[in-house]
Amino acid sequence: MSAPEIVTAARGWLGTPYLHQASCRGAGTDCLGLILGLWRDRFGALPEPVPGYTQDWSEAGREERLWQAARRHMTEKPAAEAAPGDVLLFRMRAGCVAKHMGVQAEAAPGRASFIHAWSGHGVVETRLTGPWARRVVARFAFPERI
Repeated sequence: MSAPEIVTAARGWLGTPYLHQASCRGAGTDCLGLILGLWRDRFGALPEPVPGYTQDWSEAGREERLWQAARRHMTEKPAAEAAPGDVLLFRMRAGCVAKHMGVQAEAAPGRASFIHAWSGHGVVETRLTGPWARRVVARFAFPERI
């Protein structure tokens, strides 16, 4: 899948209800489940099993497990190379682990947006305004092949 195809696939999840630990387009997903669903669309099987997790996962041990997993399977990119189709990793509060993800939909200044599963809202496309942009701690590209 090309970057535009990734964005199109992510937009196909819009309106999916938020459901913790789920990954089923139209039925329910969380932010990780959205990325896992896109991975399955692109490659079939997941690259490794996903252990169960709570909504406060990794916080007690301060382990950047989501960031480490993304590094194992995707290509980390500098912020200057922002492009549609990138997987964004967010740190929602200073001092906490990064544990929110989304897909960059638009990258043009003033029009930047991303698609993510948000508790209480489901899968939505959100403008990547300053408050969101400041929380991005890493960006990744899906691999060309596995």
